[in-house]
Amino acid sequence: MTKSHSASYAAAGVNIEAGYEGVKLMKKHVERTVIPGVVSDIGGFGGLFSPDFTGMREPVLVSGTDGVGTKQRIAQLMGKHDTVGIDCVAMCVNDIVCCGARPLFFLDYIAIGKNDPEKVATLVSGVAEGCVRAGCALIGGETAEHPGTMQPDEYDLAGFSVGLVDRAKVIDRSKVGKGDAVIALASSGLHSNGYSLVRKVFDVERADLGVYVPELSMTLGEALLTPTKIYVKPVLSAIETADVHGISHITGGGFYENIPRSVPDGLCARIEKRAVKTPPVFTLLQEKGQIPERDMFNTFNMGVGMVLIVSADTADRALQALQDAGEKACLIGEIDRGEDKICLV
Repeated sequence: MTKSHSASYAAAGVNIEAGYEGVKLMKKHVERTVIPGVVSDIGGFGGLFSPDFTGMREPVLVSGTDGVGTKQRIAQLMGKHDTVGIDCVAMCVNDIVCCGARPLFFLDYIAIGKNDPEKVATLVSGVAEGCVRAGCALIGGETAEHPGTMQPDEYDLAGFSVGLVDRAKVIDRSKVGKGDAVIALASSGLHSNGYSLVRKVFDVERADLGVYVPELSMTLGEALLTPTKIYVKPVLSAIETADVHGISHITGGGFYENIPRSVPDGLCARIEKRAVKTPPVFTLLQEKGQIPERDMFNTFNMGVGMVLIVSADTADRALQALQDAGEKACLIGEIDRGEDKICLV
């Protein structure tokens, strides 16, 4: 591997030696994510993982894939690359846990204009941190240099994860019924959705992202780069404690697209808007962009990153489990009969 060199490829803009250096630098980050089941080290052609099926009657694999989207443009403008990897992991594992599955492993893909080993390793450090928070292993990935199709300082980060759940414990909304409680888990901010609108409203290409904003108690750039919260461990704890019937990850499309995905036909999630605790960044965004309230709830998470639908008689247990796990959780509504699947009142 150390003797690999192509002058012709280098002349075309691809530095394969930089790729090898990046792998060396990221190894210490990957090692943080090793959990029981990891069989292989990074550098092979495939990541190997041996799952433990003990106690499962019918193991089911659950997969999820996503990217960071245009939020990573903020990272590029600020020259801060150690948090978007958390977002990448979060967008995948938060989807997986909606089925009741525990994420096992994660793989990333980085397309970059010019391979900078230090930058790539920093990106992977964020991915590794996300994996640690989710309790899964980073078992592989790919870095691809794209000269001529991307600017040297540009990159695109994506990935996918695989989780495991016993079929009998799959959460699929089939048990959701009238009277169920709707519980909100607080978001850490904008998470990783709606950034095309965010970038337009704040004119990020020309804005001073380092300016301190009193309403946010931080700089604008810090608020926009706050990583997506990873809910895996608290949600799994709630599942073990309470009778959870449905789970929605509030991502692109906000309340109106994501909550209905956990509501069967003929039922409606009635959400009390006054119960939704909306952080200042959303208020600032709405006022500056003159965005209608309906559009805000149909684009952003508005302070709610995850919604659990739980039987009314176990709602208190779910809330306690979530709060014991460090989450800010509260009741925001209930399931009733109706045809719209969601109603904000």
